[in-house]
Amino acid sequence: MISKSAIIGKKAHIGKNVQIGNFTSIDDDVIIGDNTWIGNYVNIQNGARIGENCQIHSSAVLAGNPQDLKFKGEFTTLEIGNNNIIREFVTINRGTASKGKTVIGNDNLIMANSHIGHDCVIGDHCVIGFNVGMAGEVIVYDWANISGLTGIHQFSRIGAHAMVGGLSKIVKDVPPYVIAARDPLTYEGINSVGLIRRGYESSKINELKEIYRVIFQERRNLTHALELIELNFEKTSERDEIVSFIRNSTRGIIKGCKE
Repeated sequence: MISKSAIIGKKAHIGKNVQIGNFTSIDDDVIIGDNTWIGNYVNIQNGARIGENCQIHSSAVLAGNPQDLKFKGEFTTLEIGNNNIIREFVTINRGTASKGKTVIGNDNLIMANSHIGHDCVIGDHCVIGFNVGMAGEVIVYDWANISGLTGIHQFSRIGAHAMVGGLSKIVKDVPPYVIAARDPLTYEGINSVGLIRRGYESSKINELKEIYRVIFQERRNLTHALELIELNFEKTSERDEIVSFIRNSTRGIIKGCKE
């Protein structure tokens, strides 16, 4: 189950039924949960905490030093949940003093060549496409889908169930439930296909469309638009999630399409 050519620290905690491939190196201060599969030439450094049933493919580098000049060698971690698939050449840095840890939730697919910077937080059931570059302290909420070759500015947030088109540049927050595409990145509608796959009823999808019509298509002042939504729409978890996400945005949100 563990290759003879693998280099594993004597203090590393390796769970049951873990498979480790050729020439993989694992440092002392590492925890790997049961039934995780690790391919060839993987490098897992101090501070990595990896859950159960994960797949980590060849040449991934996990818990490397943050690429941040303010990092002074402080102890930080990379925490990865269960059932994640991390493909070839992915790099995920551990945290800095800012947050102390980088966090990957459960049931995510992180495609080849992607980079997740220090202190990022990824939720559950997310898809991070091929060659996505994610700067430090980005937050990606549950069920978000970020297509390949997308670059994400530090401190940006991508809301739950959002879908971001390929080759995008994210410098503003992407609200939940939307499709975002074009250059500059703009609102293109509701992620209806994704929501239907997750069991959302047509009435709920129509509610979301109407909420975002007020925000993006009626061209109102954003503060006024949110007040109108709270006044005129029934209080639901989705409505409140959208309002809270936008009100708490420090970078501002993407714009509506002009067409």
